[in-house]
Parts: sequence; structure tokens; C-alpha cells
Amino acid sequence: MNWTERRERFRAILSGTRCVHPGSVYDAISARIAEDLGFEVGMFSGSIGSMSVLGAPDLVVLTLTEFAEQANRICRAGNLALLVDADHGYGNALNVRRTVEELETAGISAMSIEDTVLPRPYGYNGKPSLSSVEEGVGKMKAALSARQDKNLVIAGRTSAPAIANLDEAVKRAKAYESAGVDAIFLAGGVTVEAVEMVSSAIKIPLILGGGGQLGDLDWLAAHRVRVALQTHAPFSAAVQAVYDTLKALREGVPPRELKNIASPEVMRRVTRTDEYQQWTKDFLGGA
Repeated sequence: MNWTERRERFRAILSGTRCVHPGSVYDAISARIAEDLGFEVGMFSGSIGSMSVLGAPDLVVLTLTEFAEQANRICRAGNLALLVDADHGYGNALNVRRTVEELETAGISAMSIEDTVLPRPYGYNGKPSLSSVEEGVGKMKAALSARQDKNLVIAGRTSAPAIANLDEAVKRAKAYESAGVDAIFLAGGVTVEAVEMVSSAIKIPLILGGGGQLGDLDWLAAHRVRVALQTHAPFSAAVQAVYDTLKALREGVPPRELKNIASPEVMRRVTRTDEYQQWTKDFLGGA
């Protein structure tokens, strides 16, 4: 497939003057729903990847291959421009290069590489830590050197506002900007002060993790925030729906009495049934 057009759309958002909320997606159907509802960007995080693929918590036990394969399933389901959270790049700077290669091939439009020490090291005391700025810069440069399609967006992600302090966040944002990344992704500790300080210190756009709870879109846009996440509630909602349905069936509720079931019309739309029927007619000589 040709991924260029959707990457160009994502870049247009970064270079524009608006801030958008992405739709949190985790598989082909959720991506189609987000696209049908008008979301301009989809977000596939490492945590949701771990839960949807492995049924595991966000401890970075998911492999790059598994994450890239799921990202590809999401991308090929429609035309949603997909932003992914590639965690720490699954290792050192050389692993980051491999991460970019795999995710670019999968069809994503944008990705972030973060500077949190991952996965959990031996002797972990419950407090997350940051890698050195020098290692972070090396990872950003490795990511930029690995991409072949220059339309692919590489964002430098830092949790410094939550793990360290705002001065450290500004220091890292400026260092990653100098390394050449296309945007800075702030994750954790996203406050008005954090956005104002980092935005005023750099010239490239911001992406916020959890920024959907901060101010309105106009305020965010005025501070050069172009994408602001609104949590990953869709996956939790889907889990609850499946739980409630299976529980009801197990307890003897007749299928006809089940609640909150997608209508045949909705199922037909999200599975693109009309398109498949047309292809059947065109290529199989069937009705």
C-alpha cells in the first residue's frame, strides 16, 4: 500500500494552526470506527498494544514484531493517519533504527521515541527514571537516520515533567529539537505551566499525552500543541462490553435480551460488507 498521502495529512496537522484529539485505536475495527466518525488521527499506544495483543499490563513485554504487526493491521484497515507510541525503541539506538524500519513498513504516519528507562530494570524501586540526555539524543538521531520516507514524523518523547522537573523537560526538549525531531511529545506531568514553558523554549510542535484534559483546543493550539490525547478509554469500554455480554450469557440471559449490541447496520458498515459484496460480484461472478 502507499502510505504517503496519510503521512502528508499528519504533517499538515503539525504545520497547521489547529490542535486535534486523536482516536485511541487498537485493531482494524476500532480504526475504521474512528475514521468513520471523523477522527483525523488515530493513536496506538504501547500499553494498549500490550493489552490487546498479549492481555498483559504495560510492562514492555510486547515485542517490536508484535507491535508492528498490530500497527500494520490497523493501518491497512482504512486511511486513518496513525500515530504510535514506540516506547524506548525496544532497546538502544541500534534497536531504535530497527524499530523505525519496521513501523515505517507497517504504514504508520508518526511515532514517538521516549527517554524513560525501559523495561523495568533489576532492583526497580517503583520510581521510573530517565536515560541520559546524551542517550536520548543518540536515539533521536538514530531514528531520523533510519527512516526512508521523509514524510514519516519522528517525535521525541519525554516524561521529564513527571519524573524530574520542568527545567529538565525544557533541557531535553531543546536537545531533541536540535537533534532534528519533528515534534516533542510530553507524557506525564502535563500541566499548563509545563506546556507554556516547553512551548516557549522550542519552535517545533507539541504532542501531549493526556492533554485532552488540559484547557480547550484553542488554548492548546495557541501554544503550538497540534495533537492532544484523550486517554485510551475506547479499549477499556470494549473490555467492559465484552465482559458484560459474556457474563449475561453465562448467567442465562437469552441472546435476544442482550443490551448494547451493535446493530446489523453498524456491523455491516465497520466490516465493509457492501464493498466485499461488490468485489464478489465483480470478480467471482456471484450475486
